Amino acid sequence: VASVSCIYGLGSPEAYHGMLLFLERGTALERDQALQKLVEIQYKRNDVDFQRGTFRVRGDVLEILPVYERNEALRIEFFGDQIDRISAFDPLTRQPIRELDRIAIYPASHYVTPKEPLVRAMENIRKELIERVAYFESQNLLVEAQRIDQRTLFDLEMIKEVGYCQGIENYSRHLMARTPGEPPPTLLDYFPKDSLFIIDESHVTLPQLHGMYKGDRSRKESLVRYGFRLTSAFDNRPLTFEEFGQHTHDIIYVSATPGSYELEKSEYQVVELIARPTGLVDPEIEIKPVTNQVDDLYNQIRSRAEKNQRCLITTLTKRFSEDLSEHFSELGLKVKYLHSDIVTLERTQIIRELRLGEFDALIGINLLREGLDIPEVSLVA
Repeated sequence: VASVSCIYGLGSPEAYHGMLLFLERGTALERDQALQKLVEIQYKRNDVDFQRGTFRVRGDVLEILPVYERNEALRIEFFGDQIDRISAFDPLTRQPIRELDRIAIYPASHYVTPKEPLVRAMENIRKELIERVAYFESQNLLVEAQRIDQRTLFDLEMIKEVGYCQGIENYSRHLMARTPGEPPPTLLDYFPKDSLFIIDESHVTLPQLHGMYKGDRSRKESLVRYGFRLTSAFDNRPLTFEEFGQHTHDIIYVSATPGSYELEKSEYQVVELIARPTGLVDPEIEIKPVTNQVDDLYNQIRSRAEKNQRCLITTLTKRFSEDLSEHFSELGLKVKYLHSDIVTLERTQIIRELRLGEFDALIGINLLREGLDIPEVSLVA
C-alpha cells in the first residue's frame, strides 16, 4: 500500500539487490569484513543508541537492527573468521526470539551504489559543478557561484568518506548513469510487469499524479536558480503522468465518482459495488422538498424514536444546528447538537449518550459527515 509518492525516484533495483549482505551460519567471514559491508550499505555504528539502521559490536558479537524492522534485531556471533551463530532477539527486552541458519540484510537506503560506479559519479558531479560555477560567474552571480561550489564540494567529501550525504537523491542521475531527462527508477520498478495496481479514490488520486511532476519542477527551479542544487537535480523527480501509464498496465480504478478518464480507460466496463465489503448494503436515499422539511423531520425523528432507533441530522451552520436543537426540544423531542466548539472529550460523551438512548437525535455539521460508526442510527438527514 503506497501513497502517490510511489512515483518519486528511488535507487536502482539492480543496485539495491546487488548490495545485499548475505550471512549464513558456518560460512567464512571476518568480523571486520561484515562491518565494512554494513557501512557500505549505509548502516551506522552506534554502541549507545540502538535504533533502526544501526549496528553495534561487542567483541565477537555483532548486533544489527535492520532499517525495515522495529521489534526484531539480529545477533551475529563469530568464532575466529567464521559465523558461529545467527539469532533474532527483541531489541528492547533483549529476549531471544528464534535461531536462524541464514539471513539477508537489505541496504539502509535505496540510494546505494557500488564503489566503481560511485567514483565515476563523483567525477561527473565535479564536471557539472565546474560548468555551473562558470555559468554563474559569467552572469555575475557570485553569491550563487560560491553557494553551489561549497554545497557540492561538501556533499562530494561526504560521499567519498561515508558513501552518502544528505540529499544524495539529487545526484541520482550521476549515481545511476542516466541520461538527462530519463525517468528515474521508482517503487513501480520493484514490481513484476504483470502486477495489478488498484488506484483508490481515483477521482482524487489521478489529479494528484498529474500535478506532482509540475509541482516538483517548480520547486527545483528555485533551488537550481539560486545555487542550492546542480541542474541534474531536475532528474530527481516524480514520473510524469504519461510515464506512470507506461509502468502500469493492469489497473482497477476505485471511486464513488469516477471521472471521464477512468471511464474511457475502462471502456465503460464499470462494476457498481452495491453490497460493500463490510456486508452492508447502500442505504436508500430519498429526496424531499424544502417545503415543510422541519415538520417532516420532526415526524421522522418521532417514528424512529418509537422503534428505539437514532437519527443524525446535518445542518449548514453551527447556529442553525443550535436553533434546530432548541426548536425540537421545545416540541418534546430529546435532541442534542454537536460541532467544533464543543471540546473533544465532551463530543465522545455526547456520542456515547446517543448510543445509549439518552436522546434520540444528534444535530451537527461537518463532524457528522464521516468517520462515525453508530449501528443504532437508522436515519441520516
